[in-house]
Amino acid sequence: MIMGALLASSCMDMELLPNDKTVDEDFWKSKSDVSLMVDGAMQQFASNPVQQRLMVWGDFRSDELQPNSGVSASNSTMIALNQIYEVNIETTNMFSNWASIYTVINYCNIVLAKAPGVMDIDPAYTEGDYLTDRSQMLALRALCYFYLVRTFRDVPYTTTAYMTSSQNMVIPQLPPTEVLERCISDLQEAEKNALSAQMTGWKRVGLITKDAIQTILADIYLWRGSVLHSDADYQACVDYCDKVIASKKSQQASDGTIQKLDYPMTLGGAAFTDLYGNGNSEESILEVQYNYNNYSSGNSDTWNALAQLYYSNTSNGSGAPFLQATMNFGSLKSSSTGDATDAIYLNQYDARYWNNCVGVGSGTATSFNVGKFTSTQAYYTGGTPPSKGSSAFITPRPFNQYSQNFLIYRLADVLLMKAEALVAQVNNAPEEADEETATANSEKLKAALELVNQVYKRSLDESQWSAALYGEGLARDASRMENLVLQERMRELCFEGKRWFDLLRYNYRHQDTPCSYSTMLADQGSYMKNYQTFLDIVGSKYDNGSARTNKMKEEPRLYLPIPHTDIITCKPWLRQNPMYTDEN
Repeated sequence: MIMGALLASSCMDMELLPNDKTVDEDFWKSKSDVSLMVDGAMQQFASNPVQQRLMVWGDFRSDELQPNSGVSASNSTMIALNQIYEVNIETTNMFSNWASIYTVINYCNIVLAKAPGVMDIDPAYTEGDYLTDRSQMLALRALCYFYLVRTFRDVPYTTTAYMTSSQNMVIPQLPPTEVLERCISDLQEAEKNALSAQMTGWKRVGLITKDAIQTILADIYLWRGSVLHSDADYQACVDYCDKVIASKKSQQASDGTIQKLDYPMTLGGAAFTDLYGNGNSEESILEVQYNYNNYSSGNSDTWNALAQLYYSNTSNGSGAPFLQATMNFGSLKSSSTGDATDAIYLNQYDARYWNNCVGVGSGTATSFNVGKFTSTQAYYTGGTPPSKGSSAFITPRPFNQYSQNFLIYRLADVLLMKAEALVAQVNNAPEEADEETATANSEKLKAALELVNQVYKRSLDESQWSAALYGEGLARDASRMENLVLQERMRELCFEGKRWFDLLRYNYRHQDTPCSYSTMLADQGSYMKNYQTFLDIVGSKYDNGSARTNKMKEEPRLYLPIPHTDIITCKPWLRQNPMYTDEN
């Protein structure tokens, strides 16, 4: 009976509780106490379990990644990854455990609950300090919930600070429309007192600035617009993207190479070193910060998810990465025969072809090691490309110095978000349009094409700028423009936790009617059928794609199951995704 009472009052995993010292009566007495907890929230977001999930949730389920057959199938992480790969996910799968994300949310809630009282105790902790900290925590909490909605759909939502295991942790599960509306409200409140993006050093992108908040808002509006077929949400996305773009332009350095583009992005192969080697680039908006000097070589394989999933992991028995890029990334078509709307790479002068993955030049591999994040410098930086038959190889950084930040948002992402929203507005418009509307739609497609070309241009050798950019003919076809933006996002943002969510937006946009996003899955009698082209794209990474994607015909399969332990201990407050079964 005692155990039953404890379980009934402790639905959420106990991992979300903070260390006792942070809620002791002697804590929360000074500005430094608040700073410690704010930093703790950011460190929790940078923790290995969280970062692994952002990569698996955002990329692995798409056509970009597959399990590495060189790692033992009996490894616990590989068992979980293979379940996802086979579309045979159990409710006990380690990547269906959301406790680490809710731990971050709880840290944010504790700061928001406790920090105001510190102003009455420590004069050094001013209202301005509090408002800045509040902005950070509101934004980080909203970002966490946005990841949860895109991964699980119907999720528990709380703003309560949980301090001890004796508190009632029965948290209501809400449909995504309600959660996203609260996220938007929090972000708009955070925007009022956000940190300026004009700071120098790592804090410019390591903390959540106004640029970062506006980017998260743009991303949420783009997502919601795609799900609900909402022109107002698409326009809100465009508006927030414009704010971020204007801000980045105002920060633009006088560096000559950057000035060759209309936006502050490093050119060609140098972008690889700037973004994935050095980190905290001028283009960046929000990065998860790491510093290998804080760790010894003896335990370095336990702390960086990038090292474990993309580079190496000495604890899995093979020293191999858990994940590899699919054979799709070895596809190189000439610009004369390839279609820019469906090819992975069109031009051998595209630095991303050589640098995103390792060994793409051989032409025979069925998978590739990820090149992004695993090296401090590019293989191809411009000029004459390597011969097609050569084996391009990126030299990885020393494992005990594996400190590369993980990118959450950067300017190229924002440019392509805006392009996607502009094209979606055109596709969302009535088929019969008056002359004024038709002209406006034409201008939107042209603007979208220019944004895509800016991203593509920076990755090309300068000798190709006049000949290889995407032609104006694409801007006369909204459907081809949609595919172009989708593929350019893959070329530019692969392995950065974006692709699966990009594909989900694409799937939702191609529904005849908006889905029932304000209703929980458990309350629906029938379910939205997924767009066949979306299924074909996801299936392209399999030898027999249809056998797996046949399991994904309906909307609930787009989402992971609610964790088994929470379902069992929280009935009836939590209800399982109908496509999964919990026993006992």
